[in-house]
Amino acid sequence: MSIRALESTDFNFPGQIDVYHGKVRDVYKLPNDKLLMVATDRISAFDHVLPRAIPYKGQVLNQIAAFFLNAVSDIVPTWLEAAPDPHIAIGKACEPYKVEMVVRGYLSGHAWREYRDGKRMICGVPMPEGMKENDAFPQPILTPTTKAAEGHDEDISREEIIAQGLVSEKEYLQLEDYSRKLFQRGTEIAAERGLILVDTKYEFGNRAGEITLIDEIHTPDSSRYFYKDTYADLQAKGEKQRQLSKEFVREWLIENGFQGLEGQSIPNMPDAFVEKVSQRYIELFEKITAQKFQKRDYDGIESQIEEAVLKHLA
Repeated sequence: MSIRALESTDFNFPGQIDVYHGKVRDVYKLPNDKLLMVATDRISAFDHVLPRAIPYKGQVLNQIAAFFLNAVSDIVPTWLEAAPDPHIAIGKACEPYKVEMVVRGYLSGHAWREYRDGKRMICGVPMPEGMKENDAFPQPILTPTTKAAEGHDEDISREEIIAQGLVSEKEYLQLEDYSRKLFQRGTEIAAERGLILVDTKYEFGNRAGEITLIDEIHTPDSSRYFYKDTYADLQAKGEKQRQLSKEFVREWLIENGFQGLEGQSIPNMPDAFVEKVSQRYIELFEKITAQKFQKRDYDGIESQIEEAVLKHLA
């Protein structure tokens, strides 16, 4: 018998104005400019929500995000005010900027694929010759993307962002500064835990004229981590890096004939693989926070969430 997971929610909180069901999170708009985010256990890859939810995944993402948002609140104002339940975050509604700030410390993922295909420029940023996959950049690079409502985000340069008026030059320079400082903080915390923060993305919004960090940060859904103790040896041998991220789910999907392309069917994950994914998420939580993961009780989870929220809002 498989463990229950939180696949979807349909709450009606007091004064609720609206609800939006994203790929993995359900976002409730509440009075007084508040947002309530439910991190469900849904999992997405290649811009598709997979058929099976992953037990404890939402709890892991929500609690890692809260951990890091609290850890960077001295760098930039954040949207988060409280996490009254393991799956819930409540905070300030902001007007999102239409760009995502991607910071890369290493030549991995999308940047590597561009490099492998002969490109030496990404988002207007030059990449040095002679690099191998997963080599460190001389210093982290910023490779922003447009923030697509649907489908794929697109690479874009600083100059294009400013020219298109997506963000003013003054604000964009501030977003860059915040992103570099956040990546440095994330790198330091990861290093203390024996990990390397490889790349990540940050999202920002504007609230009453103030740039504010929104969404989640430094989670396995938004970031890639390598294990520090084996990095140099594996790199010298040209072998695959050990990593804590969602990449292994993408690899499983590719092995099973799915990359999100037209005409492809999403394979159904067997129980054993669902359990493995759940364990990997829990492992990252414990590794990155240095805390023991406390598995929540799924019995009556909707009532638990509602009770915690009502108590917080009272």
